[in-house]
Amino acid sequence: MKNHILKMAIWLLASVWLPARLSAQNQTLSLKQAIEQAKSHNRDLRIDSFNIAKSRQQTQISKGLLLPNISLTGQFQHYFQRQVFFGLNSSSSSEGVGYARFGGSQISGAQVTLSQALYSASAKYEIQRRRLLEKQSQLSYNNREVDVVAQVKQNYVQLLVLQQRLNLQYESIARNKKALADSRSLLAQGRALRVDTLRAYTLVKNLEPDVLRLTYALQISQQQLSTLIGSAAGTEFILSDSLQLNTSDSIPTETQAFRRSLMERPDFQILNLNKEINDKEIQLYKSARLPVVSFVSQYQLQTQTNKFRYDQAGWPPVFYAGIQVSIPLFTGMQNANRIALGKIERQQSDAIFDNAQEQLKTTIKQVTASLYEASERIKTQNNVSQTAELSYSITKYRYEKGVASRLELTDAELALTTAKSNYLEAVFDYLSARIELDRTTGIVNE
Repeated sequence: MKNHILKMAIWLLASVWLPARLSAQNQTLSLKQAIEQAKSHNRDLRIDSFNIAKSRQQTQISKGLLLPNISLTGQFQHYFQRQVFFGLNSSSSSEGVGYARFGGSQISGAQVTLSQALYSASAKYEIQRRRLLEKQSQLSYNNREVDVVAQVKQNYVQLLVLQQRLNLQYESIARNKKALADSRSLLAQGRALRVDTLRAYTLVKNLEPDVLRLTYALQISQQQLSTLIGSAAGTEFILSDSLQLNTSDSIPTETQAFRRSLMERPDFQILNLNKEINDKEIQLYKSARLPVVSFVSQYQLQTQTNKFRYDQAGWPPVFYAGIQVSIPLFTGMQNANRIALGKIERQQSDAIFDNAQEQLKTTIKQVTASLYEASERIKTQNNVSQTAELSYSITKYRYEKGVASRLELTDAELALTTAKSNYLEAVFDYLSARIELDRTTGIVNE
């Protein structure tokens, strides 16, 4: 019953997945192409690019604080009872104050007003702060780019390893099927026991579920890579690169990796920049206590008339220009509290940076240790794999000559498959550690 269910699952996978693969759009992809495509089309990077544009626009808005402001104002009023003026026809002994109504029923006017800041310390510091925030948004984009490139590399290597492991599984199934056919032949000739045939059959069936697992893992990894590089859904990638180890690559020391991380990593540059932003905010809060000097000017036209006879009304102009000084005397202790808040935020930025440095030291120690361990394991597993392959060849030859038993051949095949699988795992761990080292040190283009 279990074998029937397994066959049905394999048939269902072949009927659903294989047609989808044939109908999917194939794309040959190298690791370099994948990285470049991710830089151009990754959706997370595109979202962060909008933050850069927003920061630049905020800087332009801040620059407007030092540019002149020109406004045009117009007004119209209709008085149902004309305006009054007190103080007419009154004597000093009279308790009442006389008044008279004068002017027109309709009053109209227009003014053009100009205001230009001559000295504004707060505007200067605000522009400087906005420029730092613009730089921060660019560094945030660079930091996201480092993460995306590391994810692309990791996903690409994972795909290569999964393909190799799937091929290895197919090779193991082929060897065990050949052994099963031999056992059946020998059983028919009366030269082998039935238990050997049953054992060979069991080994073949035990390997088939791993094909399903690796196939589904390949599909998921393909979809993840498609999402990372912003490709169309359903694209089938044909990887043009292969698993290669450059033995000439040297592993940096912890001190070298730490120094490079402090210089190259965008997130640490952001932490340093936060200190400058806090300092600039403190200066901005302090500048709110300083006076603001502005040049002001206005040109005004005004008229009054009755019964809307504007054609007979006069339009006398009024024009003035001057200097305006604004000195804040008391603002409810807001400026003092803002300065105190800025100092606290500055101390917090220092603490965050120191904490990040200590965490970085631990991360680098883990990554370099993983690199050293994986590189040594590769050397060992490579020798083991070669030995297991030689052992299998010898055992197979002895089995064909009737010297070795079927159990010895099975053990040799299992040892060969395990050795190759362990070698692939060591290669994957080494490349993963190398990718993590690149991400930790902020490397994108290497």
